[in-house]
This record gives sequence, C-alpha cells and structure tokens, in this order.
Amino acid sequence: MLTAEQNDLYTRVGPGTPCGDLMRRYWHPISTGSEMKNHYTEPVRLLGEDLVLYKDRSGTYGLVATQCAHRRMGMIYAMPDERGLRCSYHGWLYDETGQCIEQPFEEAEDPEGRFKQKVRIKAYPVEAVGGLIFAYLGPLPVPLVPRWDWLVMDDVVRDAEYTELPANWLQCQENSLDSLHVEWLHGHFANYIEEMKGAPVRPGRTRTHAKVGFDVFEYGIYKRHGYADAADEHTRWADGHPIVFPNTLRQFGDGFDRERWGGNAGPGVQIRVPIDDTHTGHWRVRCYRRPEGADPQAPDDVPFKITPISMLDDRGQPEWDKIDYTMPQDFSAWWTQGEIADRTQEVLGRSDTGIILFRQMLDENIKLVQDGGDPMNTFRDPTKNVYLGMRTEDARVFNA
Repeated sequence: MLTAEQNDLYTRVGPGTPCGDLMRRYWHPISTGSEMKNHYTEPVRLLGEDLVLYKDRSGTYGLVATQCAHRRMGMIYAMPDERGLRCSYHGWLYDETGQCIEQPFEEAEDPEGRFKQKVRIKAYPVEAVGGLIFAYLGPLPVPLVPRWDWLVMDDVVRDAEYTELPANWLQCQENSLDSLHVEWLHGHFANYIEEMKGAPVRPGRTRTHAKVGFDVFEYGIYKRHGYADAADEHTRWADGHPIVFPNTLRQFGDGFDRERWGGNAGPGVQIRVPIDDTHTGHWRVRCYRRPEGADPQAPDDVPFKITPISMLDDRGQPEWDKIDYTMPQDFSAWWTQGEIADRTQEVLGRSDTGIILFRQMLDENIKLVQDGGDPMNTFRDPTKNVYLGMRTEDARVFNA
C-alpha cells in the first residue's frame, strides 16, 4: 500500500504538482484531424487546464486560452482567419503563439500604435502526426513529438476511438501492469457476462497463469504472461507486451517485422491522458495493413468516434450487453475504484510486481524533473526520432 502523501504525489496532475510537472513534459493527444474537419474550434481540458483548440483557414492549429484578453468573450465562439483566431466580440486576432496581431478599431484610430504587441493570451504548442493532434503544456525548450511506429508507418490505415472516464489516470495506466486481470476480468468474468446475457460461453476464453514477468527496457516496461499450458517460447512470454512510459500501452503486432501481423492487424495503443485529477481521456488507436493498390490514408481522414463509458442502469445494475467486450470490462474495473483510488487501503500480492515497478519508475522520473532533467522518452535529436519501433507479442497467436 501507499501512504496518502505518495498517492497524492502520483495522482495529482494540476499545475505545480510533481506529477503534473512530469506529465507536462510529454505530448498528449487532444483531438484528430478528422474531428477538426467539421468545425474550427473545440474545447479542451488537459492536466487541469481549460483551453480552446482551433484550426485557422490556412490549416494551422493552435491551442489558446478560453477567453479573449479584451472583454473576456469565450474563444470557443471565435472565428477562423487566415492567420489565426479572431474574437467575435470586437475582432481582435490572435496567432498560434497567443500573440494579438490585429485590433481593427484600435489600428484604425492609431495606425502606428503598438498596443497589440503588448497583448498576449496563454497558448501552447500543437502538432498533428498520424491523424492525431498533440499538445505540449510544458516548459521550453519544447521536445520533439515521438515518432512511434504506429504514428509514422506509411503502409497502414488507422482509426481512433475516445472515451472520457470518471477516474484518475493512474488507475487506468496501472491496469497495463496487471497481468492477472486478463485471466479473470477478460476470462472468467467475460464468461459470467455471457451467462447473465443468456448466451453460450465461449470455449478457451480462460487460461491459467503459471508465472508473470516484467523487464525494464529503453521505453518503459515489458509485461510477460506465462500460461500453464504454454511454453516459454509462446509470444505472450517470449515477446511480451510493452508499456511505454508514462501513459501508453502498446499492443499487438511488431513494428520491425510486419509479416508477423495477424491478418490485417498491426500495432495499436491505448493512451491514458490526464484531463484532471478525477478524469482521464482514454485514446485507442489501431493500425491495419493498407489494402494493396489503395491510396495512402490522408491525415484528416482517420476515422474517429467517441464512445461513452458503459456504467450502470437506473437501478444501479450492470448492463451486461454493454460490457461484453474487453474495453468496457477494463473501464468498469477502473471507475469503480473511485475517482482517485485510495491506495492506502490496497493489499498487493506477488502478482503485483509490475505495478510496484511502475510506481518506482514514476517516482524516479518525477525526481528527474524536479532536479531539472529530462524524463524517460524525451526526444530532442531529430536523427534519433525517425521511427521508434519495439517488439510486441504476435496477434496471430494471441489465443493459441
């Protein structure tokens, strides 16, 4: 178990908190190009801050404060311009750095005036990669957006899915270091769901673990499943399941050997983005082999959907037909721990080695930032940030 102080250290993500300072050193997905095709502004809440994402008429993205500096009208109603975002109240224009670059009436009255140069609103860097739009809320100098293989592969098509969860980011991410939940939550409990639905139980859904393993590697931690009915050469043990620090689970496929993909399945990720202390934006991005002869997928054409969380019905009972696949089962485990899990009350066992290891890694990187250093997975050299791949268990034999 943790002390209350340790639990706060790892879960509080607002401005000025130790974990918040760590998380601000990373780029986080906040929207998609396809989502921004239909509108020019979008509200964003990230790491406890409310902001407005916009796209101007030249296609440039920006992330700015929610209100204009002049008379405080909401920038969610602002109008796109070729050079930025224009407040609808009096026409003040801001660029992606937050600098006011035009004040129509003030300039008409005083063409040589420098008033606009003194006006700036909060703004953060934004970059679009692989169909997703990322934001960085940390200090300068700004690191590079990591070119993970699933973001930059050119022979795939992607889709993206988003769910907002009423739970702290850490209990979502710690699930990735929990091996036994696959056996029980997605095995025995999944069969129980089928029973409650009156549906036949799927054979082969449950597999007993004989051992679990965890290894630190350059991007995070490998999780390994050792099943009682499988040899050590089985992909779930030999290849493993990488957890990319601080908040990403890498899934299926192999970024180096694409011939190993099962059918069209390629690498994918789950990213647990801290919205604030008690809410997490859960991103799921999947890659599929692009059909032969098909045109490359345009960044603004990545399919995107928002999926609401499946919780309880009006009587407080589980809605079994809405949690009969993997993600809602995970979501149910996370949000029922409470908005912020009380780790002073937990009782960890031998299967929780990975969770303990991850917390140690989190603690080490918080201290790195406090000492003025760069945390794990900070990339600044473009020559080393071209294609970041990693070995991952093979989807073809996931259930073999």
